[in-house]
Amino acid sequence: MDSNELRRAFGEFFVERGHTQVPSASLIPFDRTVLFTVAGMVPFKRYFLGEEPAPYQRATSIQKCMRAGGKHNDLDQIGQTLRHLTFFEMLGNFSFGDYFKEQAIPYAWELVTSVLGLEPDRLWVTVHTSDDEAAEIWRDSVGVDPGRIQRLEEDNWWQMGDTGPCGPCSEIYYDKGVEYGADGGPAFGSDERFLEIWNLVFMQFDQQSEGDLVPLPKPCIDTGAGLERIVPILQGRPSVFETDLVYPILQEAESLTGRSYGVDHRDDVGLRIIADHSRAMTFLLADGVVPTNEGRGYVLRRIIRRLVLRAQLLGARQQVVERLVTGVIDTMGDAYPELRDRRERILELATREEGRFEQTLAIGAPILNAAIESGEVRGGVAFRLHDTFGVPIELTTEIAQDRGVPVDLEGFQREMTEQRSRSRQAGLGDDEVSEQPTGALWVLESFGKTEFLGYEAEVTVGEIQFVGQEGERVAVYVDRTPFYPEGGGQVGDTGWINAAGFRAKVIDTDQPVQGVIRHWVEVIEGELAVGDSVELVVDAGRRARVRANHTATHLLQWALREVLGDHVAQQGSLVAPDRLRFDFTHWSALSTDEIQQVERLIMGEVVSASGVVTQVKDKETAVREGAIAFFGDQYQDVVRVVHAGDHSVELCGGTHVGSLGEIGLFKVVSEGSIGANTRRIEAVTQLAALDVVHGLERQLDALERVLPGGREALTERVEALVAKNKTLDAELGNLRQEKLRSISRELAAKRNSSWIIERVDGLNGQELRFVALELRRLEGVEVVVLASVVDHKVALVATAIDPELHPANEVLEPVASAVGGRVGPQRELALSGGREVAKLDQALAELRAGSESAK
Repeated sequence: MDSNELRRAFGEFFVERGHTQVPSASLIPFDRTVLFTVAGMVPFKRYFLGEEPAPYQRATSIQKCMRAGGKHNDLDQIGQTLRHLTFFEMLGNFSFGDYFKEQAIPYAWELVTSVLGLEPDRLWVTVHTSDDEAAEIWRDSVGVDPGRIQRLEEDNWWQMGDTGPCGPCSEIYYDKGVEYGADGGPAFGSDERFLEIWNLVFMQFDQQSEGDLVPLPKPCIDTGAGLERIVPILQGRPSVFETDLVYPILQEAESLTGRSYGVDHRDDVGLRIIADHSRAMTFLLADGVVPTNEGRGYVLRRIIRRLVLRAQLLGARQQVVERLVTGVIDTMGDAYPELRDRRERILELATREEGRFEQTLAIGAPILNAAIESGEVRGGVAFRLHDTFGVPIELTTEIAQDRGVPVDLEGFQREMTEQRSRSRQAGLGDDEVSEQPTGALWVLESFGKTEFLGYEAEVTVGEIQFVGQEGERVAVYVDRTPFYPEGGGQVGDTGWINAAGFRAKVIDTDQPVQGVIRHWVEVIEGELAVGDSVELVVDAGRRARVRANHTATHLLQWALREVLGDHVAQQGSLVAPDRLRFDFTHWSALSTDEIQQVERLIMGEVVSASGVVTQVKDKETAVREGAIAFFGDQYQDVVRVVHAGDHSVELCGGTHVGSLGEIGLFKVVSEGSIGANTRRIEAVTQLAALDVVHGLERQLDALERVLPGGREALTERVEALVAKNKTLDAELGNLRQEKLRSISRELAAKRNSSWIIERVDGLNGQELRFVALELRRLEGVEVVVLASVVDHKVALVATAIDPELHPANEVLEPVASAVGGRVGPQRELALSGGREVAKLDQALAELRAGSESAK
């Protein structure tokens, strides 16, 4: 099945089931929260949010998508894997309060097995740990083997944002085979082996800001199936780069560069990048994006320049984008006629951008090559390439890393900062692409550093130095402040800024330039002017929770070193009001006993209620005396040394409790790996820790209600119940198999031909397949064709001893066609189904007659 046939089959399947076919929306979304249309649901988002009534109850679409910037950015992974793309197409079906899981799940299974012909024994399903309903539908209604249904946690939970519609999801995975990695299903096996092809999202809750999940009055369905994931399976290719979707473009890249795909890994990466970026470039230009220095235009410019640079590095000696764009239009023009309609505009913009880049690259490339040959790309060189020759720092870094050479990114940032300062002095403004905020450097140069009073005070009076609109937010700079700026893992303070006739909520505090503190505010009423006197009030309750978590993080590092050894070193942290997160070096998972030892050590310090003492020392002395540096902090010559009790001594600029007793209670909530030899612990303190304990108590109470007899014996009773269930499952499986073998024996007893063609109602597709394979083992059997009707739907299977003489798919095709189904390409064992039950017996009779006359 080629890609056009897949698009057509998917659309027709859902249109036949009452869905409205909705054309693909633009890659430029109406939704301002995303840079591009990143998923099939984006054009329908306002319907899911209830902002507009949906004009249809059911819809299906094949949506153009782009993930190459903003929050959804796969750009740096392109070429490195066989499954990542910037531009892709998402097949989807949607229900706006109409049907729910009971129809969405069978729809998906019927399509992938009956229409697309994927073998059920190559398919796996995942559901959320809490979603028993979906698991039961997969098992009981669809007939998926329970052993192929796996439970996942956050991977099978979908939400639109911090608040709003959300719910569990269920994913279909395809097993590509042993040659692609470890077995174990999608939960435990290799990512390259188990390929996610379809995600079914069940929007059934409204996530409240307080954390509650409120059931939606009209649950919705949002599914997304990757066209580029499915096509390689249907065409028997190892990746999308070798299918009719991409391979013609990749062949053009081979011709332009003189390199052959599949010979050298590094060449393959470059050819995949060129092919992918050609598609992205063409579709972005077709949808009206133009190369610029900001936003979507900057992403497009980076894609085009990355493509051109890769082509030249692989040996291209001529301009490449015209032929590549033409290749994309020739390949994709049938599905997207707008590519042909806008061909001239696309070519004009693409070739102009290539020409501009080539003019500067002719000078810039030798500079980059010389820097790489020297062993390091210095910051000044990287800045010159960016500023003078238009080579983005991302490309410089990527090319240098390919050659194993480091780039001085700190030096590059220094050069960028100096350039902005010069631009402002000349009245030219900041670089449009810059992420460096305006205002902070000017404040530093004009007034010096902000006086920070937050160690001693939570309320103070200050004078406004600068107020600026930076992006869509308001930034306020004051000569003095009690607000702690984000740093060293600790989040920034929040609170209020008040003055006569003015009130603003401080939503975050940071330090864009060393020593200058910036308050991000939401103005509630009034206006501010430079020179105004304002009252700054920190949210004291929030800060108290942050302080407790920060000091607890210090105790956690000490306790981990005590339990695990001195090799433990911090690799990252987050100190927030509701939790703390600590990343550290260690090579194995912590046992329950080790975690409890850590908790006991920390609580020993907490109940001692020892004081937390801060000293100011020169850095050299502090380190020599045993103070541990806290990851992420930038230390000056004079540092703050925090003694948390009698054991923990660290350099830290954050805020802390006065006594360890203020931590109250410490509880680890999770521990896991985040990379090679790196672990992560998340923990809570104070009332948040008590909430965790209460939650565990409620779970134990619930278990005790289900399994009465006292908590002491709960573990024993659960283990006994699990063992009993395993025994019952095994017995049930044996009984089911014996029943199917009995059916097989009955059919075998009455056969009078080498072709067995029978209707056996009440069996699902998996059971029908089992019986067919049992009959196939009988001596003298050439072909087996079985049909079953369950819930007014037909399941079909055909298998042949000699697939060359009697291809199973061809044998089954007339019966499948009669009942409204399709057959895939499988010649040895073919599956299908349909809904035209009334036509089944006639179709089977005609097949029997045909088999007799053929003898």
